[in-house]
Amino acid sequence: GSTAMQIDKNQIVEMLHGDGKHDEADQAQSQLPDKVDTDTAEHSDLLSKFGLNVDDLKGKLGGLGKLL
Repeated sequence: GSTAMQIDKNQIVEMLHGDGKHDEADQAQSQLPDKVDTDTAEHSDLLSKFGLNVDDLKGKLGGLGKLL
C-alpha cells in the first residue's frame, strides 16, 4: 500500500530554516498548502523546487513521532 503522509507546512518551513535555506523557507511558507500531501504530484513538485525530497521528509518527519 501507499505510505502517503500529510505533513504540516510549518514543519517543512522549520526544516528549511534549520538547513539554512531561508529563501526556500520563505517561498515554502507562501506557496505550500497548510497540509502537504506527499502523495500529490503537485505537492511533490513544489517540494522538489525547494530541494526537498519526499522520501527525505518521510525519514526526517516520519520518525519523529516514533521516538517516544
